[in-house]
Amino acid sequence: MIEVYTDGAANGNPGLSGAGIYIKTNGKSYEYSLPLGTLTNHEAEFHAIIKALEICQETFPNEILSFRSDSKAAVDAIEKAFTKNKSFLPLLESIQEKANDFPYFFIKWIPEKQNNHADFLARKAIQQQKT
Repeated sequence: MIEVYTDGAANGNPGLSGAGIYIKTNGKSYEYSLPLGTLTNHEAEFHAIIKALEICQETFPNEILSFRSDSKAAVDAIEKAFTKNKSFLPLLESIQEKANDFPYFFIKWIPEKQNNHADFLARKAIQQQKT
């Protein structure tokens, strides 16, 4: 099983944003700090999950995925397969489509304090865009 921690951050709302992805599997870890351009914080959270799924498609195809995110908005939308927010709908659909490539995809909400590493990586991605 692949453990994937994701976080999205924005400097302003909307503002420069970034995705942080921290993956743990078989005693190894992988870190990704991806600039996302100008997005809202919630949009960045969804994009972080999408980017993580894309990485898993390339690096860990056909594995069981266990995602963790501190975004209630993203986790609730994915678990319910529904969002009222029209701007989140294409993001949710993209996540559902990519998750279908895996035998099992789980996502769980975790408190921010348990997601420090992904948060650090997301903030680092914002800083990369400021230089």
